[in-house]
Amino acid sequence: MTAATEQEIICLGCPNGCHLHCTSKKGHAVDVTGNKCDRGVDYGREELLDPKRVVTAVVKTTSSELPYVPVRTTAPLVKPLIPELLHELYQQHVTPPIRSGNPLIENFRNTGVNVIFTRSIAE
Repeated sequence: MTAATEQEIICLGCPNGCHLHCTSKKGHAVDVTGNKCDRGVDYGREELLDPKRVVTAVVKTTSSELPYVPVRTTAPLVKPLIPELLHELYQQHVTPPIRSGNPLIENFRNTGVNVIFTRSIAE
């Protein structure tokens, strides 16, 4: 029989910031306690089984006024793919004009996650 794994995390599912006590067994979350709302249970299970993050970064530009432009993912990305995405972003070199909300990368690694610009730069 496999021993249970225990982890304490702070929930980011709502403004309460509950201290969750999560117990998993054989890779399946079996118990989440310490939550003040139902979102805490969902957050704790996802954080243990399939953690994801929204990624923000900057990309080089050819603009003399703004040498870097901020970008972000349109949805949370699974943590194992984040270093790969950051590597790809830091290799980019974009030329204005750039419009906020326009995609830089679409459907990164077939995850359905896009990377968009979060600032506009005129020509």
